[in-house]
Amino acid sequence: MKAMYKLSVIMFAVVALLALSMPVYASKTDARIESSAKKSYVFQTYLQGDDIKIQSVNGDVALTGTVSQESHKSLAQDTVASLPGVKSVDNKLEIKGEGPAERSDAWITAKVKTMFLFHRNVSAMTEVSTKDGIVNLKGKAVNQAQKDLTTEYAKDVEGVKDVNNEMTIGKAAKKKQTVGSKIDDASITAQVKMTLLYHRSTSGINTSVTTKNGIVTLTGKAKSAAEKDLAAKFANDVNGVKGVNNKMTIG
Repeated sequence: MKAMYKLSVIMFAVVALLALSMPVYASKTDARIESSAKKSYVFQTYLQGDDIKIQSVNGDVALTGTVSQESHKSLAQDTVASLPGVKSVDNKLEIKGEGPAERSDAWITAKVKTMFLFHRNVSAMTEVSTKDGIVNLKGKAVNQAQKDLTTEYAKDVEGVKDVNNEMTIGKAAKKKQTVGSKIDDASITAQVKMTLLYHRSTSGINTSVTTKNGIVTLTGKAKSAAEKDLAAKFANDVNGVKGVNNKMTIG
């Protein structure tokens, strides 16, 4: 009887200790999630002017506050959702002011500019304007290949009817990176997801994106080998990507 009593006391103590330690572990994980999100490349580069509050409770994250545009709302969610320990994201972010109407010239311009931000082989300093669906590009490209790629990327944005590229060849300004040369995996995943969504050629594919140590893995289905290759091409040109492991199937 004494042995059974001692065993019961020990088991009770172990259970109590585990119960006490779980909230501590959870709070540490939640604090790490909140800190990692705020320090991420996406938050410090693209979302630094937005008023975003991040609260994590046992890995369930709530995003509240305001952002300047729709793309920022998606970027914030995709970045946080890709952080280790995150179970779910409740995106309650609101957009400041009234955004441009879908497929309007202002809407197209915003999408093209966002696209250029994510791709490292085109200049984010390119001037973009749109009239009646025709995109006009000005600024500098380092060479003809970059100018041609800029035209190609702009043409592949939804709503664009044609592109008039008036860029000159010269020394273009380098992209500003606020958190050093290394870009975290969560930010890479978020950028790749939005890039594939914004490119008309890949916007309809069912793709899952994960990143580990800068290596992006794509899974899901493509309609053709050409679509699969394009997904890898676009992903490989995103800021911070070291390589792409394309496991997409065709069907």
